Amino acid sequence: MKIISWNVNGIRAIARKSFFSDVEIMNPDIICLQETKAKDDQVAEALGLLNGHHIYSNSAERPGYSGTVVISRISPLNITKDMGIMEYDTEGRVLCLEFEQFFLVNVYVPNSGSELGRLGYRQEWDKAFFSYLKNLERIKPLIVCGDLNVAHKAIDLARPKANYNKAAGYMQEEIDGMDRLTEGGLADTFRHFYPDQTHRYTWWSFRAGARSKNIGWRIDYFLVSESFLPKVTDAFILEEISGSDHCPVGIVVNL
Repeated sequence: MKIISWNVNGIRAIARKSFFSDVEIMNPDIICLQETKAKDDQVAEALGLLNGHHIYSNSAERPGYSGTVVISRISPLNITKDMGIMEYDTEGRVLCLEFEQFFLVNVYVPNSGSELGRLGYRQEWDKAFFSYLKNLERIKPLIVCGDLNVAHKAIDLARPKANYNKAAGYMQEEIDGMDRLTEGGLADTFRHFYPDQTHRYTWWSFRAGARSKNIGWRIDYFLVSESFLPKVTDAFILEEISGSDHCPVGIVVNL
């Protein structure tokens, strides 16, 4: 089974580009999308060309903002939206599909903002999300994927010294939130297979030709319960696929 995650930075915008041909090339069994920036009916319309797939969406109350979608060839046992906490459940950031052997959690973690105005909110959100995941994990193993909006280690961004404790995505408070996940029983699949691989990023600023120069950040992840890790046979980053300021990431699972 191949599972892909991709922050598309607007599902309606990317659908007008090469999205459908890219999906055909990637050929995933399941694809999780973040930052869809559309209501459920707009998502359905934008993805109308996808035949033979189940499409599930969790949209933000605010138009044109946030949002998550899962497109699956396999019918899930159950679908749930959000974490069940009113304060965190208006932005369509969490979408969970239950399958026979695992829960698949698609997440778009809040950005702390260019002025770090949401850093405090982000810290509390991270704690709530960790508790939500651990409650799910009591039932069966987890696959957690999406835009986590943090570069975990210095190896995960092109300019760590210039950004540490200065820029959203590489604040110590955000790193602590990622540590909570990885030290709490969730393995970073890409680093499991490629612990020392450098210059592998998943997001690049639109400014100053950052992508062509590969001045990027690895902020999109697949995390899995440690008990599930033996079933994961590979993890990958598809930098060559464009259409968004993020590129797709994925894992291969042998069930």
